[in-house]
Amino acid sequence: MRAFFGLIWLLTGAVSAQELPPPITDEDYLPVSRAEAELGQLLFYDPILSGNLNIACATCHHPDHGTADGIALAIGEGGIGLGPDRHVNPAQMPEKRIPRNAPALFNLGAREFNVLFHDGRLEQLADRVRTPLGADMAQGFASILSAQTMFPVLNRDEMAGSHRENEIGRAVRQGLITGPDGAWDLIARRVATFPAYAAMFSNVYPDRGAIEFTDISDAIAAFMAFEWRSDTAPFDAMLREERALQGDAARGLALFYGRAGCSGCHAGPFLTDHRFHAMGAAQIGPGKAETFESHYRDEGRFRVTGRAEDRFAFRTPSLRNVVLTAPYGHAGAEPDLARFVADHADPVAGLARFEADRVALPAFEAAQDFVVMHNPAETAAIAAAVVRTPIALDGEEVRQITAFLASLTDPVAKRGRLGIPDAVPSGLPVAGVEGQVKGISQ
Repeated sequence: MRAFFGLIWLLTGAVSAQELPPPITDEDYLPVSRAEAELGQLLFYDPILSGNLNIACATCHHPDHGTADGIALAIGEGGIGLGPDRHVNPAQMPEKRIPRNAPALFNLGAREFNVLFHDGRLEQLADRVRTPLGADMAQGFASILSAQTMFPVLNRDEMAGSHRENEIGRAVRQGLITGPDGAWDLIARRVATFPAYAAMFSNVYPDRGAIEFTDISDAIAAFMAFEWRSDTAPFDAMLREERALQGDAARGLALFYGRAGCSGCHAGPFLTDHRFHAMGAAQIGPGKAETFESHYRDEGRFRVTGRAEDRFAFRTPSLRNVVLTAPYGHAGAEPDLARFVADHADPVAGLARFEADRVALPAFEAAQDFVVMHNPAETAAIAAAVVRTPIALDGEEVRQITAFLASLTDPVAKRGRLGIPDAVPSGLPVAGVEGQVKGISQ
């Protein structure tokens, strides 16, 4: 190993074995049953979980778009299509865009992923999982990833729909989440009416009895963990002493772990410290506000902790397959990876360079997407939260770092292990299957 990393040092002039993370092993992941993953695959692509039977998990987290959706802010309910082609349904106008960018799903089955969502409002503590529902959270889910899966179906704008449209939306509006009249139970009973699902659940979970939503979320979590485990990229080959990086990728590695300081936050084998940092990312879209509030800002971790030092701080994302997951930032305001790298090196200057006409957003006349970015006081507050010392990177260095980031692309994870099912037990359209409606039935 010493000789191999000596070669890396000679090629890059900067990186030692002590500065690089260890290679990923099976021990870094929770065990996954293939049968459980195969059940979760069907549920992940099945619109049966949405209030109006028209949106699946895959609508906003599709392998064709790096397990996300390729746009800044998604349109859930009230949208038609998939990925950058998704647009507003004029017959069912959405109330608003989803306020944050759809995150990628790579490696979420790894043991160290114990903080989820952009603001970390779902967190694995020593003795419990802290969730936005507190004591009202259902019990019995197998992992924090399973717990995370339980929330999109409760969101009016993501999957639940309006109380005027379906029983799931009505239950959510009334605050009925758990119990026999709760949204989760209503969805579980829907799923149980299909014999193919009933048989699969009985086979996968023979000791659990009637299907509950925690069973559904456990299966979906198992699928995501199995499907998008990512540890066979060129970067991994280097860490396993199989093949060194060359050229610009090697020079970008040296910058990443050296002068550019990227590894200070993007640390470890998954290239994230799982912590929260204010990096001056542009704020677009509806923001995060309670119903009694009237603003468009998103103050990130502050909304969870109430601590002033957490204002405008967001969770460090893993950089695995980052080339595939544009656009970037908690609100997806930057479509270009190289420019995002440059902005991160000098966040305050990057914020000042924001250009609204570069943002990838489906047209939505009712939306007021740039209220914060057109308000000097709001942008000044975002800039004031930045504590990172600016680092001067020239265009060539940005290009080299971007070349290194491309070495994190894993062809196995990009393709997925089970793929997209041709059909699902409900008979509803599958997002992205040729000959079927993409993303939403019409």
